[in-house]
Amino acid sequence: MQCPECQSTHVNKNGHKKGKQNYICVGCGRQFIDCYQPHKGYSEEVKRECLKMYVNGMGFRAIERIKGVHHTSIINWVKQVGELLPDAYEPDTIPRVGELDELETFVGQKK
Repeated sequence: MQCPECQSTHVNKNGHKKGKQNYICVGCGRQFIDCYQPHKGYSEEVKRECLKMYVNGMGFRAIERIKGVHHTSIINWVKQVGELLPDAYEPDTIPRVGELDELETFVGQKK
């Protein structure tokens, strides 16, 4: 067994962490476990379905209840997709005529 930091083979056992044997390097003091397993994450199909549900008007927690995906994961996916969108359209010319709605208020005495 080698230390992932300094590649030394002089390592000692150092207890258990989450049910796995923990080791410590004598040379550099780095703690590590024997085999790392990368996080699996969600498939692209699940992400696509959750985003489609969000675009169609469902809330984050409703999607969480249906798909079993935590709502903060869905929020992060929406932010990632939002960053890929182009910026807002800026017109070449500014229009000279504007439209303003009337605001009607009551002016007078109230009893």
